[in-house]
Amino acid sequence: MDRSRNGRSAVTPTPAGVAGDSLAASQRARQRAFCIAALPEGEDLGELGELLRTAGVAVVGEMVQRRELAHPNTYLGPGKVQEAKAAAQACDANVIACDDELSARQERNLEEALGLPVVDRTTVILDIFASHAGSAEGKLQVELAQLEYNLARMRGLWSHLERLGGGIGTRGPGETQIETDRRLARDRIAALRRRLEHVKGTRAVQRAERERAALPTIALVGYTNAGKSTLLNALTGSEVGVRDRLFHTLDPTTRTLRLNGRPYLLTDTVGFISKLPHQLIDAFAATLEETRRAELLAHVLDASAPEAHAAIMKSSVEQTLEEIGAGERPRLLILNKIDLLDSEAREELRLRHPDAVLVSGVSGEGLQELGERIELELLHTLRRVELLIPYADGGSLAELHELAGDVTREDTAEGVLVRAMVPARLAERFARFALQTR
Repeated sequence: MDRSRNGRSAVTPTPAGVAGDSLAASQRARQRAFCIAALPEGEDLGELGELLRTAGVAVVGEMVQRRELAHPNTYLGPGKVQEAKAAAQACDANVIACDDELSARQERNLEEALGLPVVDRTTVILDIFASHAGSAEGKLQVELAQLEYNLARMRGLWSHLERLGGGIGTRGPGETQIETDRRLARDRIAALRRRLEHVKGTRAVQRAERERAALPTIALVGYTNAGKSTLLNALTGSEVGVRDRLFHTLDPTTRTLRLNGRPYLLTDTVGFISKLPHQLIDAFAATLEETRRAELLAHVLDASAPEAHAAIMKSSVEQTLEEIGAGERPRLLILNKIDLLDSEAREELRLRHPDAVLVSGVSGEGLQELGERIELELLHTLRRVELLIPYADGGSLAELHELAGDVTREDTAEGVLVRAMVPARLAERFARFALQTR
């Protein structure tokens, strides 16, 4: 790694003479990205590299300029732009990837100065979402986010048709085409919003059905690829699709979790990431509603990640929860993937996070303790009841067993005397049988 005193930049190209399969694969890749970033001290480009890998793009080099604010015109300083151009050429890159969302002006100026296509972080994330979206709702949400992002960048698409100069007669066919495209894009955005409102209504009906069941709800939240889906499968016995890639899960999946016979609703949600584009937060509002309404947020963190990166992941999730209005919800920290750690590393984690639960969705370690903690955290959602249910009302007794799991029962002359803990919102359903309720 070479450091330049002027501008405090770090340049890390892939050495041209290094042999090996990874380099050969990078050279054969259809897209070979040179990454650039304007970052403060202590941050790196590891996350952007993971995003590009998920998008199928090889990373052949990088340059980081240490600065608090990006240059308003060229993102990097003008001198560093020329350094980046030379380094990208040396690495045989055919695309420049930027770690921040660029303005239309920054993107245009960078492409002119570097002589290569430039994609920013938001473009990469939207591309990943587009390739991973499987449901009709997910596809609508991604298309809406892409259109809103690209709307402000349409001017450059038709610059070759514009006339130079100013005044009367300079309004050429290029500008007319731009306005036409913008109108079509706005019409499509409006249509997508209407369709998503319909989907939101359907989801609201499904949510209302679950709320009628009045079961305590838990939402698995966390950084993308932290193992939330694996944990959902391990806890509920489901077979939700799992892949070792970012943003594999885009649509919320709700399954029934049983702890000591009592049912809870466990929802797997879309993963978060640093600098999550606001277009995605807006487009996935209906999906993220599941997170806002949960009675407990189970924050899943990758325990195998380096400490510095884990801190960034945790902070990113906390920030996103604040942005979507779920910052005040009760939460439980879960350190997943402990099967990748030795005993010493696990003990260090316990000391650093005394309130967290250490688990492995793969090996099953810690799942019993996790279940006990979930029950404890949601104890306030339950109410202790003492009921006398007539023998003739077997349906109510069966329903009580379904909702309360383990119950204490005693057969008497008048009926079955039952003591149980039931969801507070359902206690009223059994009020006619109550001997005492507290």
